[in-house]
Amino acid sequence: MASITRDEVAHLARLARLDLAEAELDHLATQLDVIIGAVARVSEVAAQDIPPTSHSVPLTNVLREDVTTPGFTPQQALAGAPAAEDDRFRVPRILDEE
Repeated sequence: MASITRDEVAHLARLARLDLAEAELDHLATQLDVIIGAVARVSEVAAQDIPPTSHSVPLTNVLREDVTTPGFTPQQALAGAPAAEDDRFRVPRILDEE
């Protein structure tokens, strides 16, 4: 298993625009090496005959039936409005006519 070098970590940090101190480069090189090793171990276990999945158990959507119900009339909708005009809410103008 190839280990990630300090120079590779510095290169990745530059690409990600991270300003890392010298001590952080050494520390992250060790941590990234452990992560890469763990991913390699998982890759070894994965069998070719097992299809890739996003979840360990099958998911199904539980949806209710769409039921249409009558909506408000314009008068009911505008009943609590502070101002209405032509069956619409009246609001202050915020844009010029330009």
